[in-house]
Amino acid sequence: MTQPPNQPPQGGFGAPPSQPPQGGGFGAPQTPPPPAGPPQAPAQPPQPQPGYGYPQQPGPYAQPGPYAQPAQPGPYAPQPGYGYPGQPQYPGAPGTPPGGKPASKGKTALIIGAAAAALLVIGGTVYAVTSDDGGGKKKPVAEKSGDGKHSSSGTPVDPGNGNGGADPENLNAGRKPGEAKVLWYKSAPDAPGSGANAPGMWITGKTAVKAAYKQVFAYNVGNGTAAWDPITFPQKICAVTPQKSDDNKVVVAYMNGVSDRAKCNQLQQIDLDTGNKGWSGQVADGGLFDSALNVELTISGKTLMVGRSESGTAYDLGSGRKMFDKKKYGAACFPAAYAGGTGRLVQVASCGAGGSNEHDELQELDPATGKVKWTQPVKKGWSVARTYSLDPLVVYLTNEDKKAWNISTFTKDGKFRSEVKVNEKFAPRCGWAILERDLQGCQGVAVDADTLYLPTNTTSGANEIVAVSLATGKEKWRVKSPTDESMSPVKTEGGKLIAYVQPSYDAGGQIVSIPTAGGSHPTTKLLQNPSGSAEIENAFFDGAVAWADGRFFISSTRLTGNDDSKEKLMMAFGK
Repeated sequence: MTQPPNQPPQGGFGAPPSQPPQGGGFGAPQTPPPPAGPPQAPAQPPQPQPGYGYPQQPGPYAQPGPYAQPAQPGPYAPQPGYGYPGQPQYPGAPGTPPGGKPASKGKTALIIGAAAAALLVIGGTVYAVTSDDGGGKKKPVAEKSGDGKHSSSGTPVDPGNGNGGADPENLNAGRKPGEAKVLWYKSAPDAPGSGANAPGMWITGKTAVKAAYKQVFAYNVGNGTAAWDPITFPQKICAVTPQKSDDNKVVVAYMNGVSDRAKCNQLQQIDLDTGNKGWSGQVADGGLFDSALNVELTISGKTLMVGRSESGTAYDLGSGRKMFDKKKYGAACFPAAYAGGTGRLVQVASCGAGGSNEHDELQELDPATGKVKWTQPVKKGWSVARTYSLDPLVVYLTNEDKKAWNISTFTKDGKFRSEVKVNEKFAPRCGWAILERDLQGCQGVAVDADTLYLPTNTTSGANEIVAVSLATGKEKWRVKSPTDESMSPVKTEGGKLIAYVQPSYDAGGQIVSIPTAGGSHPTTKLLQNPSGSAEIENAFFDGAVAWADGRFFISSTRLTGNDDSKEKLMMAFGK
C-alpha cells in the first residue's frame, strides 16, 4: 500500500541527529488523504516509521552503544537505590512512544498478551452484577449479566453492511489463474463525523470478530455470514483486549457517557464463538490522581490486570477473586504500563517524576502473586515505549531529548542480553497511543526464540525484512520484497516467517513465507490476492492484519466518519 503525504516528524524517535526521524510516526490519528486511483497509487493509512538506526550516542545500558560503560552513561548505567545489586540500570523518564507524544508520567496503560475474562472493579473488589439477597437488599455477586445471551432467537442479522449495504460488485470477477479468492468483505457501520475507533480483531477456529464504534460484529471465518447478532453498546467502545484468552474470551470497555468528564470504565466480557455476554461492570476510580478516564487490561495466564492511571489490580480470571494490587512503591514509582502473555507479566513504572532521579523501571511480576522477580531501572531520559515480544523479552526504548532509540533483549532473569546493532531505519506500525503507553500495540514485527524480524523503511519501491540475532544484536540476513510494495512480518510458524506484501493500485497483496534459518531465504508465495479487489484491499485505513489456518484477514482500526464514501471494515482471503 502506498503512503499518504509525509507528516511532520514526531519527537523522540528515529536515528541519531544526523538521521532524523522519518514518516508520520505512531501518534494521534491522522486524517487520511482523499482516495486516489490510477495512475496515482491509492491512499493508504499512515504507517508509523520511527526511523530506526544504530544509536551513535550513549544509551540505556552498561554495554557498548546504548549499553555504555559507567564512563559512558547509558540507560542501564548504575544508579544507587534502584534495582538489585550488580544489575545494570535501565533508561529513564518517559519519552515518546514510537512516533507518538510523550507518555504521561504515572499513566497506567495496561496491555494485553492474551485476552480473557475480566471483572468489575469497585472499591478494590471485583463485582459483575448485583442480586437480591432475599430481603430486598442488593448484594454484589460475580456472575454473568442477564442470561449471557445478547440476541433474540432466529437467524443472526448480517452485521457488516453499514453505510448503504454491501458493495454490489463481484470482487472475484475476472480472477486470474493462481489468484486467491476474496472469501468475504464487510463495510463499516456509520461513524460520527469526528471519526471512531475500530479496535481489535480476533480470529478463532470458527469466527472472525471485530469491534467498531459502538458495536462488536462476528463472522464465520470461511464465508463471512453472521456468526451471531452484533452486540451494541450505549456509548462508544474505548478499549479492548487486543488478544483473546485461551478459551476465546475478550473484554470490551466502553464510555459511561458523552460529556468531557465521561470515563472509559464500563466493561463487558464476550465469548467470541457464541456471542454470549459474560460478566459486566464498572471500574471504580482510585485516589485523587488515579482515575478511570482511561482503562487498560492485560492478561497473563489466569491473571487479569485492570489498570487505572497510576495503579493496577490483579484478579483470578475464573472466579473474580482479587489477587493483589500494584500501587506506588519505592521513590515515587507509579505503575505506568503492563504487558502480558506466555505466562509472563511485565510492568513498567514511572519513578521520581520531576526530580533529579526521574526514570522508568522495568519489572517482571509473578502473575499469581504479584511478587517482583527482577527489576531493571532505566537511566533518566529514556522511556520504555514498546515490548516487541514477551518471551523472549524484547523492548523498544526511546530518548526524546537525544532523538535516539534502542532495542534491547533480556534473559529470563531480566539481565541484558543484546541490543540491535544494525545501522538501518526500520518501520513497524505501532498503533494510536497518545496519552498512554501501549506496550503491545505494534504490528509489522515478529520474534522467535533467537531472532527479531523488522521491516526497513522506504519512501518508494521495495523494502526489506531484516533478521537480527537476539544473541549478538547483529544482522543475520535480509530479504527484499518480491514486488515494488513494502513487505512486513506478520508472525512466525513452523520454522517460517509469514509476511504481508502490500497491494498496489492494480495488483492484490501477497502473503509469503521465508525460511528462518540458512539458505538464501527466498520468498514463497502462499496467497496472491486478486487484482480485482486491490482497490478495496488498498483502502483499509491503518489496516490490522492476521494470518490463521491458511486465511488472511485485514481490518480497519479507525473509521473517518466520512459520509461521502463507504468505509471498509474487514476482508478475508483464502484459496
